[in-house]
Amino acid sequence: MSLASLSQQPPAPTVLEPAPPARRLLSLDALRGFDMFWIVGGEEVVHALHKASPGGPLDLLEQQFTHKAWEGVAFYDLIFPLFVFIVGVSLVFSLSKTIAQSGKAVACRKVVVRSVLLYLLGIIYYGGLSKSVQDIRLLGVLQRIALCYLFTGLLFCLARRRSGPADSGAVDRRNAALRLGAVCAALLLGYWALMVFVPVPGTGAGHFEEGANLANYLDKQYLPFRKWDRDHDPEGLLSTLPAIATCLLGVGAGLLLQSRLTDAKKVRCLIVAGAASLALGFVWGLQFPIVKKLWTSSYVLVAGGYACLFLAGFYQVIEIWKFQKWAKPFVWIGMNPITIYLAWEFFPFGDIANRLVGGPVKAALGSFGEVLIPATALGLVLLLSWFLYHRKIFLRL
Repeated sequence: MSLASLSQQPPAPTVLEPAPPARRLLSLDALRGFDMFWIVGGEEVVHALHKASPGGPLDLLEQQFTHKAWEGVAFYDLIFPLFVFIVGVSLVFSLSKTIAQSGKAVACRKVVVRSVLLYLLGIIYYGGLSKSVQDIRLLGVLQRIALCYLFTGLLFCLARRRSGPADSGAVDRRNAALRLGAVCAALLLGYWALMVFVPVPGTGAGHFEEGANLANYLDKQYLPFRKWDRDHDPEGLLSTLPAIATCLLGVGAGLLLQSRLTDAKKVRCLIVAGAASLALGFVWGLQFPIVKKLWTSSYVLVAGGYACLFLAGFYQVIEIWKFQKWAKPFVWIGMNPITIYLAWEFFPFGDIANRLVGGPVKAALGSFGEVLIPATALGLVLLLSWFLYHRKIFLRL
């Protein structure tokens, strides 16, 4: 599809013509919950199982739930970008509805307000002012999500030429997809060019080792207060740019799901896009290494490729095959992701689990007693998620 300007006379409707208002995508909520499941206790159960019975398949599982020290990618390195990707998918549906009902100005205000609130929650999550100003962490996980949502949401609103109830043209939607795709490509290529060609004092250009690259140098020089890795941060200044590209990839997937394509074709498109993104990402990684802590352009494509495949799988199983009961616990979490994330940080699930099944109960299970505590804590998280879901209590930022 050419990036050239389109004629004033719109062509025939394309595959990106929006469908009539549809049900909420259960598969998207389930995928979001699946992603969060590992953050709020699932990972700890895996580590406890490996500790109780090391060797065999559990060794491989343990490796997949441990972040790579620097270069490379494991399953656990995909958790964060998958969530950012899902943010992009979700905003297509939420902001399209707001634009149609209230216009682009209201949608933009909504994006800004939500982003500010989420950013402030991120500051609080990492301690806020509990110690000193120097201990404030300005950039972290929630802050990165807030910034990605802010810039991607505003770009999505501004890319739409029309607004209001008449905004149903396939041409407008196609043009928006092209504009956002061009921005995504520019971010990935621009970040690559900066990292490759801009020299770092003392080390030169084109270095990607920890502490010797441009992103880490800019954090050291210009990011104030607390940084996660001594003098630089994995959610730092420059690496926020490709993180926005991850969110834009999610927008592309969201536009696909919103189109009039059949469900089967949507899944096939996601699989093809995911495979192509993986192939391009791993090839690019030969020159621009796949590094999560730098959020390299190759990492964006690899993580985005896996995200497309995960989304395709969940969509196929839940929306097409209608196998849904197994996903209910994930939906409970996925409908309240920020609430559950904050609860995991501030609520003593582990201490309560220890009070319930520690001591003699834990001792009776021998080496597997260590698994009981994190498994019970995870069960408490699921119980809280179930309670909030059935009481229809949802934190909407």
